[in-house]
Amino acid sequence: MLGAAHKPGAMPLRPLSLGDIYDAAFRIIRFNPKATVGSAVLVAAIAMAIPVAVSAALFFAVGATLDESGDAESNATALVGYAGSLGLGLVLSTFGTILVTGMISHVAGAAAIGRRLTLGEAWAATRGKRWRLIGLALLLGVSFGVLLSLYGLLWVLVVVAAGDNAAPVVAWGLLSVPAFVALAVWFWVRVYYLPVPALMLEPVGIFGAIRRGYVLTRKQFWRTFGIALLTIVVVSIAAQIVGFPIGILAQIMIAVVGAKYALLILAITQALTQVVAAAFVTPFSASVPSLQYLDQRMRKEAYDVELMHRAGITAS
Repeated sequence: MLGAAHKPGAMPLRPLSLGDIYDAAFRIIRFNPKATVGSAVLVAAIAMAIPVAVSAALFFAVGATLDESGDAESNATALVGYAGSLGLGLVLSTFGTILVTGMISHVAGAAAIGRRLTLGEAWAATRGKRWRLIGLALLLGVSFGVLLSLYGLLWVLVVVAAGDNAAPVVAWGLLSVPAFVALAVWFWVRVYYLPVPALMLEPVGIFGAIRRGYVLTRKQFWRTFGIALLTIVVVSIAAQIVGFPIGILAQIMIAVVGAKYALLILAITQALTQVVAAAFVTPFSASVPSLQYLDQRMRKEAYDVELMHRAGITAS
């Protein structure tokens, strides 16, 4: 059982339990709504305004629609335009969410000592680290993409070498699929999971942040993995719950006004789903890794002592 501890802010200054981490995540969101929910909603709204605007332009300018009674060229224009603009919106949303995650790392660090950051303060705190944060995200994404591509290439080589003999392919699948899943999980926990808060809260660069994440998860793999996996399950369920009624509303609206307006309705409701989900999912899913980062530092580096000094609880 964890003992009593000072709690100047969102969390007790001692090694954290799962309950402490989740409670602190909700407290961070509750007491810093503009810097957490506000930033996530702003990013999602700006990004998802693109497919809505493109869909509206296609509909009103050239009559693009998903209605089966329309001509093939109009339907093709509708599909290509909507898919392209949605893809662009999601890409912009991804980059925006990376920056929001960096901001929330600062919000969590401040909340640990009882400080509340406004949206402007959280954004200002990322100054000097924004491009490094995007570079870190790209490096980690490309690294995993390379691993996945190499594994796919090995599959191609095995299939070609096996020819008509299925036995080697089956044996390779039975051996390699669990091994690759294990490697992917290891990469996620040891390399991918904690570098963002390390980059934001420590004077390190991209590779230094990756190294810090690797060090902090040493001998803490299963605990880190368990909390991270549970968080994904929780936010996925929350996103489904939020998105379900909006999806039903879209189907009802299409049935009422007709398939001619389906493209525009889908664009609007998809954007609404992304924005509402961002309000619930992004702040929580970004707060938990930051809190796990602080937890690991308190466990391994007595970081709670430094936080007490910064909070004014003990003399420096």
